[in-house]
Order: sequence, then C-alpha cells, then structure tokens
Amino acid sequence: MMKQSCIRAQADHKQINRCKKQIGEIETQLTRLSSIVGLIGNDTRLKILYLLQMESKLCVCDLSDILNMTVPAISQQLRKLKDGGLINSQREGTVIYYSLTNKHKKVVSGILSHSATTEFV
Repeated sequence: MMKQSCIRAQADHKQINRCKKQIGEIETQLTRLSSIVGLIGNDTRLKILYLLQMESKLCVCDLSDILNMTVPAISQQLRKLKDGGLINSQREGTVIYYSLTNKHKKVVSGILSHSATTEFV
C-alpha cells in the first residue's frame, strides 16, 4: 500500500477511478509513445527524423554530409530508428534510401512541429 502524504480533505473516488480506467485503456499506446520519445530523445536521431520529414527520403551518405558525421555513426542511428519502427529503407540500385514510416509520420511531424515552434528555456 502507498504511503499517504497528500493533505487533501477528501478524495474524489469517481475521478480517481475514471482516470485509472482511462490510463488502462490506452496503456499500450502510452508505452509505445514512451518508446518513440526515448528514440527521438537523442540529438542526432532527432535531426535525422527532421531531415527525413523535410526531404521525404535520404541515403546514409546524404545524412553523413549534412550532419558532418561518419557513415558508420549515421548508420548506427539509422539502425536504432529502423529497429524502433520509425523509418523504412528502400534499395534503389546500389543506394539505400531511408524515409519515415507511414505509421509514424503523424507522430513525428507533431513532435517536430511542436518543438520547432516552442522556445525551450
């Protein structure tokens, strides 16, 4: 049992039960969103997602040139994003292009558009 340290006079049990129910109904989605936020919490991965949102598709060499990083360093970040289901890869001849997955375009776009218009202190 949790230690009580709250000083409220009376608990609103209807509200508490309603909130517990709501959290229970979306727990899977919240867990997935938490995973996505963890993936994009890295500066390089966030930049890669931003660039893929802007350009639709880029190859590892493009990203390497843009971000002034080595191809292996970019590849490592792309692997994490791909394993997390945020990006796809598609081979065109000898070049592999990366793009946002359709499933996560809206989530990534929402996060990026919010961060681009919000001044963080």
